[in-house]
Amino acid sequence: MKQQILAMLELQDAMNSKVNSNWAEQDFAWYRAIWVECAELLDHYGWKWWKKQTPDADQVKLELVDIWHFGLSILLLDSEGHDAIAELVERQFAEARPSGDFRADLEAFTLHTLQTRKFAVADFAALMAGIDLSFDELYIRYVGKNVLNFFRQDHGYQDGTYRKQWAGKEDNEHLVEAVAELDHSGADFKDLLYQALSQRYLAST
Repeated sequence: MKQQILAMLELQDAMNSKVNSNWAEQDFAWYRAIWVECAELLDHYGWKWWKKQTPDADQVKLELVDIWHFGLSILLLDSEGHDAIAELVERQFAEARPSGDFRADLEAFTLHTLQTRKFAVADFAALMAGIDLSFDELYIRYVGKNVLNFFRQDHGYQDGTYRKQWAGKEDNEHLVEAVAELDHSGADFKDLLYQALSQRYLAST
């Protein structure tokens, strides 16, 4: 678990730096991004008592992965180093206690975020448990989304030359297929995934 956390911290720092080389000094409102994502997440989970709604677990997990990006950014700003963050995350995940009411847990997490502008790791882990999102799945989904974001930036996303459709499929579909073909446990998972996307992209040109 620690190795996975360290890998994600490295990726998050690198992505933030790609967007703004001095991101840590910009005072970005990471907490605001989190609570907005929480509202979107609740819509996917369902909250309307006047109509039948079934939680869309896959979309809820995707929103949690987005929140994790912002949460890691807060942790990177607040900590004295990656090892310290990894130890904190491991400890907080072990302390997670979901209540059994996912909506209530989400509201508690959102309220804490708004009141403190910090990232409550244990409360986030409780949300993961409430939707059956394991840490391994979080890691795989996070790395996949992060690597795809890097790939897009490196291939013309900002200037509009990037093609999201390759060989009749969207890049997200290629990502899912590439992830399924790789060993997720290796330290070089992110590098191999980027190479796999590159090969698929070039083959379609």
